[in-house]
Amino acid sequence: MKKLIWLPIASILSACSPLGLVNGISNVYNAELRKDIAYGEHERNKLDLYLPERDGALSQEETTPVLLFFYGGSWNSGSRSDYRFVGRRLASAGYIVAVADYRLYPEVRYPEFLYDSAGAVRKVSEIIRSDELKQYQPDSKMTLIGHSAGAYNAAMMALDQTWLRRENLDREDVLNGWVGIAGPYDLYPIKIEEVKPVFFHPDYPADSNPIEFAAESVVPALLLVPEDDDLVDPQRNSVAMANKLQDAGKEVGLQQLQGTSHVTIIGTMSPLLFFKESSVEPVVQFVEKLRK
Repeated sequence: MKKLIWLPIASILSACSPLGLVNGISNVYNAELRKDIAYGEHERNKLDLYLPERDGALSQEETTPVLLFFYGGSWNSGSRSDYRFVGRRLASAGYIVAVADYRLYPEVRYPEFLYDSAGAVRKVSEIIRSDELKQYQPDSKMTLIGHSAGAYNAAMMALDQTWLRRENLDREDVLNGWVGIAGPYDLYPIKIEEVKPVFFHPDYPADSNPIEFAAESVVPALLLVPEDDDLVDPQRNSVAMANKLQDAGKEVGLQQLQGTSHVTIIGTMSPLLFFKESSVEPVVQFVEKLRK
């Protein structure tokens, strides 16, 4: 009987972006959705905001953490609407959550999606420093979260000052930490065929590997890895990045989530995968620690 129940779930999550039932079930988490907020001139330069429910006014001392999520998809696929379950789940934890689109291959290649990611950071920073969300008393800084290719984007925003400087932002002014979930931080040589043209294989761009910037970290990091990842090698990427950060004296946490794969590690933000170790708890613990 269990096989009849779990096989459809495995089928849904076999694609790079969780869809359908995963998002539908996540409607159990209440959140106000503000859609299609433009942060640039291109069609995919948009983000959605998920706002937590409030029982009453916050005290003068209370603030609301702000998260910006970048999804994965090998820089070839994905849509912010595919990740409603992430926005809803984290908003239900009491956070303001932005889920951003960015341009993909073949429309663009490196570094255009990093320009887009920086633009999304700038827009979220503008929103939380304006009166638009004043009833939530948002923190003045945000935590970046990314899964797979999105973890690469988040890492580059947090580690290499180049990208946010293009938006006249200082990392320490707008960021308080970043979370990488099953991310590729030591890309080269690229073995995944659909990723090769994104980074001009075999002529890789200089200064495009996140692990090279570990010593320049200025905010804490949390790296989450699945138990079984046949797409992004945890040892070569997350473990190596954690070691580099530690060697440089930077604050970093590393945690493996039992029973998860490259895809289901982000899928555990949906209640559909209640039987696997969840990525929600370590993210919430990290965000709460940043508040202290």
